[in-house]
Amino acid sequence: MNAPYPLSAIVGQEDLKLALLLNAVSPEVGGVLVRGEKGTAKSTAVRALAKLLPPIRVAAGCPYSCDPEDPNPECPAGPHAADAPAEERPVRLVELPVGASTDRLAGTLDIEKALAEGRKAFEPGLLAAAHRGILYVDEVNLLSDHLVDLLLDVAAMGTNHVEREGVSVRHPSRFILVGTMNPEEGELRPQLLDRFGVTVEVAGSPDPTERVEVVRRRLHYEADPAEFAAKWSGADARLALSVEAARQRLPGVSLGEETLVAISTLCADLGVDGLRGDLVTAKTARALAAWDGRDVVDLEDVKRAALLALSHRRRRGPFEQPGVDPREIEDALSGPEPPDDNPGGGAPPDDGGDGPDGGPSQEHRGSEPSEARTGSGERGHAAAEPFRPVRLEREDKGRGGPLGRRSRSVGETGHPVGDRESVGNPADLSLAATVRAAAPHQKGRGRRGPGLVVKPGDLRENVREGREGNLILFLVDASGSMAAKKRMSAVKGAVLSLLGDAYQRRDKVALISFRGETAQVLLPPTSGVELAASRLEDLPTGGRTPLAAGLARAAEVLQREGMRDGERRPLVVLLTDGRATSGPDPRGAAAGLRSFGAASFVVDTEEGHVRLGMAAEVAGAMGARLLRLEELRAESLVELVERRRVA
Repeated sequence: MNAPYPLSAIVGQEDLKLALLLNAVSPEVGGVLVRGEKGTAKSTAVRALAKLLPPIRVAAGCPYSCDPEDPNPECPAGPHAADAPAEERPVRLVELPVGASTDRLAGTLDIEKALAEGRKAFEPGLLAAAHRGILYVDEVNLLSDHLVDLLLDVAAMGTNHVEREGVSVRHPSRFILVGTMNPEEGELRPQLLDRFGVTVEVAGSPDPTERVEVVRRRLHYEADPAEFAAKWSGADARLALSVEAARQRLPGVSLGEETLVAISTLCADLGVDGLRGDLVTAKTARALAAWDGRDVVDLEDVKRAALLALSHRRRRGPFEQPGVDPREIEDALSGPEPPDDNPGGGAPPDDGGDGPDGGPSQEHRGSEPSEARTGSGERGHAAAEPFRPVRLEREDKGRGGPLGRRSRSVGETGHPVGDRESVGNPADLSLAATVRAAAPHQKGRGRRGPGLVVKPGDLRENVREGREGNLILFLVDASGSMAAKKRMSAVKGAVLSLLGDAYQRRDKVALISFRGETAQVLLPPTSGVELAASRLEDLPTGGRTPLAAGLARAAEVLQREGMRDGERRPLVVLLTDGRATSGPDPRGAAAGLRSFGAASFVVDTEEGHVRLGMAAEVAGAMGARLLRLEELRAESLVELVERRRVA
């Protein structure tokens, strides 16, 4: 196995290396989330971190890494005697695969011992292996919901508790959580995002000299990993000594009362929810001071810590970009602004209000007409306030497609709802069903002593039912018949609401609009729903209604995506009044779209007391469920009771 790429050999990426080293100095910082495009040394840096951490002492042979100085009295491998032998070993870097099962992460019943010896025994999982080490999740934003929920519980409690098939096990699980992700593939759930102590954004260097050096070092490493590691061993050793020295210094680093007040004032001014931001900023600032060899936290430490600890805690929803401007931190920590020398609010005497070109400044120029700014079509229809939408889902069950929270699926994940006879060696054995199948035959099989005599025909595997993520294709009528300001705003608000719902349910989304003579793919299928929101904001409207072209373009997108990602089942949401004033009869294109097997919803946006009902004809040809625009809004319990009381 090749030696990991040395951390000291990574070119640039200083923020990334600093965030990792601060967690090495003080694991209480709470882990690192690394966001960035592909090929920016995210995984390389994480894998290099473990080598720099001082070794730990553990109870000999304990798979739960019990500290011999303070052993867990409830350790499943214990109890450990006070004079039990101990050993020293390197800190573990445990990698959690995105597609791992709950049993693999948390641990489960040791099936081999249960069947062969007739006794209950626990097989520890990755959470046990990661205790007192590093738990690394690559592509953490793609992590399945059932694993996210488990990680949240363990991260909050510092303990993994497993209750399954008659086995009850509890063991400590405290680790540095490190995740890497590419934001283009979708954002992270807010609950898990907040569990990361600090976050850094990484990008490829635009400097050709730096890029050449990156390639040169990588080629050297791939040609002879051992020689390359040896070349950088001295620099890595110095880093490791610095980590150890900072760890020794950390307990003596003081955080003054004024500095603590400054941290909390900063978090309040930036609108950071909860108190975790305050705590992590304080811990990060102390780690920075220790890393720099100082015993007192100063204001510069706070500024640097805030950039790392607060940027991901300001995001309120899926359409907001994370981040914090250093100037905001500077302003918040610099105290109140000086009094205004010009309280009247007018222009200073030496400023005639001119812009940089000598003409009127932007404030005095007046607004240009919308069409003059944007060319053909109208823009500027702001979206109505988003709302909580009803869940749109497929009626048929999937076969274990991408994990999500929308349509029902039967596959390898989810809750057990039954069992079936296994063919070959089952990966998801149903122990109780297997025992029930084998038990009646024990006398005839001549069983003697403990254990069961199990034959291949007794084996049963779980049938699980869960939820899958879908591809939600939004097909938006942006023609002149939809261009009334109030109406288009309502449509945009509805799409934004459904996009927010898609984010929560871990769907892919695509966005197509049609107007004039053609249909345009504004956003190909992607997990980044915030991109769809930005495209929707700039959506031009007006012109004729080429409904057939829109439906045909949707069919093309589904065909291409079906070849790329055939497991993710599509769901089409068409928002239109059904009028077609350009192109052929849309019912033929609607029937063609239906042949792709997509579940479809037509949202009728027609208004007024007299309605033509054309959207219903399109829905019939598509085999789609017809909804009125107002029916997309999920009623609260209070609204539902009130409506029924009035009725």
